[in-house]
Amino acid sequence: MDYDVVIVGAGPTGLACGIELQKLGLRVVLLDKGCVVNSLYHYPTNMVFFTTPELLEIGNIPMTSLNEKPGRTEALKYYRRVAAHYGLDIRQYQHVDRVDGEDNAFTVHAHDINQVAATYSARKVILSTGFYDVPNLLNVPGEDLPKVIHYYKEPHPYYNQDVVIVGAKNSAAIAALELWWSGARVTLVHRGAELHQNIKYWIMPNIANRIKNGEIPAYFNTTVKAITPGTVELATPQGPVTLKNDFVFAMTGYRPDFAFLAQCGVALNPDTQRPDVNSDTLESARKGLYLAGVIVAGVHTSEIFIENGRFHGNQIAAAIASQLKG
Repeated sequence: MDYDVVIVGAGPTGLACGIELQKLGLRVVLLDKGCVVNSLYHYPTNMVFFTTPELLEIGNIPMTSLNEKPGRTEALKYYRRVAAHYGLDIRQYQHVDRVDGEDNAFTVHAHDINQVAATYSARKVILSTGFYDVPNLLNVPGEDLPKVIHYYKEPHPYYNQDVVIVGAKNSAAIAALELWWSGARVTLVHRGAELHQNIKYWIMPNIANRIKNGEIPAYFNTTVKAITPGTVELATPQGPVTLKNDFVFAMTGYRPDFAFLAQCGVALNPDTQRPDVNSDTLESARKGLYLAGVIVAGVHTSEIFIENGRFHGNQIAAAIASQLKG
């Protein structure tokens, strides 16, 4: 299967790249190990974006919302509509294993959910793999137990259960509140001295008051030392504490798949893991291989969101077109 460009990742930024390249008459295929906008699909069911609809738009297709800020379901519907409108060639459930070859002669090796292999030939490759698929681990005994969860979806299954939330940023606060409202016995554990200052202003008073009233007990300056089938062991300023526990939500953030980037020949800064890319074209040190979206920021994932990553499509498409079309 021969293409001008293979895009690895079919999130909003990957879709934006595909649209802009296709507009220029190039043959493009998008590969994703999950579904279209896979990371957004795995967001909490009731999640609301902290931005307005127009800042999530790609391909000059308007996004509408019932409220000032769109929700997850509205975003999924929107990006499906955009993909269909442009007739993008998207191969879902294609896990990319490696990228061989060189500029103008790449071979992308992938396999599907049935382990059936596929190869794609391309003159250029764009990596737009995001960061939501790789959680930051606690690295403690018991973290591999089935009760430890790194992705909060919805509260219902945890009614009348003892739940520990690890973390104190926005996602942890929302999970703690929704679980508490739904009848779970929630405890918050955070290695810092207080709730994170970047919690959204309409959420902060609610979680702060639940903690102040003792409705959601919170342990600050505290780390998890071990997780067992029935407990969580903490190291607190007052000494060891063992909590009765049914489920642990480790809301400790996520990071790009740096191992995959390195395997693809992308040079990474050893301190920040920021890739070496041309700031004008977003081409990496491996000629013909481009990076798009949040992976351009290394560990500083808060620097790039859909709102600004979506413009990488124009930037990369212009660079690639200038080479392929002379």
